[in-house]
Amino acid sequence: MKQLKLHYLFVALVLSLALASCHTDNPAPNATVSVTTGLYVLNQGLFNSNNASLSLYDLGTKQVITDRFNLVNGRGLGDTGNDMETYGSKTYIVMNVSSTVEVINTKTSKSIAQIKFINGASPRQPRNIVFYKNNAYITSYDGTVAVMDTAALTVSKYIAVGNDPEQMAISNGKLYVANSGGLNYPNYDKTVSVIDLTTQAVVKTLTVVVNPQNVAADAYGNVYVLSAGDYGTTPSSLAIIDASTDVVKSQTNFDGSGMTLQGDNLFFITSAKAIKVFNTKSQTVTSANFITDGTVITTPYCVAVDSYTGEVFVGDAKGYGSVGAVVAFDRNGVKEYTFATGPLPCKIAFIKN
Repeated sequence: MKQLKLHYLFVALVLSLALASCHTDNPAPNATVSVTTGLYVLNQGLFNSNNASLSLYDLGTKQVITDRFNLVNGRGLGDTGNDMETYGSKTYIVMNVSSTVEVINTKTSKSIAQIKFINGASPRQPRNIVFYKNNAYITSYDGTVAVMDTAALTVSKYIAVGNDPEQMAISNGKLYVANSGGLNYPNYDKTVSVIDLTTQAVVKTLTVVVNPQNVAADAYGNVYVLSAGDYGTTPSSLAIIDASTDVVKSQTNFDGSGMTLQGDNLFFITSAKAIKVFNTKSQTVTSANFITDGTVITTPYCVAVDSYTGEVFVGDAKGYGSVGAVVAFDRNGVKEYTFATGPLPCKIAFIKN
């Protein structure tokens, strides 16, 4: 889950390596060959432990490789993975504590470049990434959004935004940036920076509930901002912004984290460890829990949806230790299979033909 979870990262419990109904983790001699269809799982790793990793599930061979990046490149990813997205033929992996963005060939997992996010001697601490017209936009905890050319893999500009920016979404030619202020506890930020993507300048700053972290944009001109609140007196909240006027249309208490959009549906992880579904067309919660067969996720940490099959994949951090898992469900919420990952699976990306 792409959120500030530093209070979790200091917890390390001893876990069993046996995962019920798991697919076998068996790096065979062909484990480094190109993959045409599968899943990448970015494992966040434990804070300051330098053990982030990239797992691969090959849909063709049903093979699991829990540390694919290391196997292919002969080195680890670094410390505290936070985001991962595929754009064109490349996959971009954002490493927060290491202050790097790792760019790999999606099919082979071979490293193309490792871009350092350093301001003089100070690490910028990159967090999240989105793409628009051959540019990557990357938030960093130094209060900036970097503009990076996806061909040259060079940063042309840093745009100043609010404190500790997190996720972004694009709508109506604008970039909406959630400024969490997550490192300034208890003085969280509560703003959303609106950037015109033609001028690459901030044109407006909106106010929402404290600690905004997740952002998504639907097909109807709405931008959704999920604020975590202060983990005490101020609960989590969902704001809806009109992308044509940049006005906050509504803001309501909403139990959810790790917001993920697929089609007309937003998926959330709730405090009850359920996967809640909100329909953006009807503007209603259509399911209190997508999982219909009684399957229990120990510690849901991220959600991803395959746009082709409708399958839903839930990352399970288990006990925040050395072993995680991904659980696959069909479009009706029935469990299909489970496979093992590295510690704290926080983001899933799809490899397609």
